[in-house]
Parts: sequence; structure tokens; C-alpha cells
Amino acid sequence: MTVATFVLGATLEPGGLLMWLLVGLVAGFFASRVMGGGYGLIGDIVVGVLGAFLGGWVSGMLGIGGTYGLIGSIVIAFIGACILLALLHAVSSGTRRRRA
Repeated sequence: MTVATFVLGATLEPGGLLMWLLVGLVAGFFASRVMGGGYGLIGDIVVGVLGAFLGGWVSGMLGIGGTYGLIGSIVIAFIGACILLALLHAVSSGTRRRRA
């Protein structure tokens, strides 16, 4: 059992990693458009992949478990990415300096 399987409940294979990146890109792109302000191509991928983890965790906490398929994975990652972007915007808005 690998660490990824134990912690995440998922196995990363070369094809699986490519799909994670694809799901992360799509979810991060749409989330950045809905929530306002993207982070560029790489940033959107990172936000989407982290959002997939967050969305998977939230769906597990709500009792929505199982296999989602490609579209379901994008939806779960999108929801998680929106939550992540809302948190990032809340944290970063307090650290901005206003010009006089």
C-alpha cells in the first residue's frame, strides 16, 4: 500500500496523474472564472488539484462517497476549488495595503 493510497484512497498511475492534471486544469479554470481572478495556467492547475482534494474530503464528510467518473470528478474538484479560492481571497484581502 502506497502513501497516496493510504492517505487519499487513490492510486497515482502515469495515466491517472495525467487525468488529475486535466481535471485540475478544467476545475481550476472554471472556478477562477466563477470566483473572479485566476492564477494563470499553472496556478489554475494547482488550485484545481488542491480543490479536488478539498472537494473529495468535503464530499466524504457529507457522506457522498464512491466513484464519480470524469464529469463527477470535475464537478467535485470545481466545488473544492471554489471553496479554496474563497478562502484564498478572504486571506489575501486582509493583507492588501490600500493606497491613499
